Amino acid sequence: MRSTGMIVLLVALLLVGFAGCAGCNTYNSLVTSDEGVETAWANVETQYQRRADLIPNLVSTVQGAADFEQETLESVTNARARATSINLTGADLSDPAKIQQYQEAQVALSGALGRLLAVAENYPDLTATAGFRDLQAQLEGTENRINVARTRYNEAVQGYNTQVRRFPGNLFAGMFGFDRRTPFEADPGAERAPDVSFD
Repeated sequence: MRSTGMIVLLVALLLVGFAGCAGCNTYNSLVTSDEGVETAWANVETQYQRRADLIPNLVSTVQGAADFEQETLESVTNARARATSINLTGADLSDPAKIQQYQEAQVALSGALGRLLAVAENYPDLTATAGFRDLQAQLEGTENRINVARTRYNEAVQGYNTQVRRFPGNLFAGMFGFDRRTPFEADPGAERAPDVSFD
């Protein structure tokens, strides 16, 4: 009888030990994935910052062109100010409203830059300068880097969210406060093809 009690106690201790090890492994895996999401987000912000840093140089170059539309330059400057005033922390990545606000500011900046570059086409002297062409090429490259960083962020979020939702990770995620993260989504209207007209 005594040996049966010892066996039951030993089995219970082994089960608790295995559960503890599994819990530690799951927790450590969640922490690693969470850090991966935050690193991927930092990379997204780095690329947006690169774009924001290029804009004053672009605006200065364009201002040098005679009677360039001041309203266009002001809209780019204002959009840049709005976009750089929104900062997200790692904790904000699970709040879809904050991600949406950040994304809207970046979309507005992209739109203002697009208008600036479109209007600049009407100034052949400006578009012929090496400085303007270099800045335009850097902005195009930065937009590609932003796209790559956003894709990598979404991949990190997918991996993290999968761990948070799968069993037994979901038990430990709930216990230790690991919430789902919000991925980037397509800009509103991106599903519609743009109208192309050669009129």
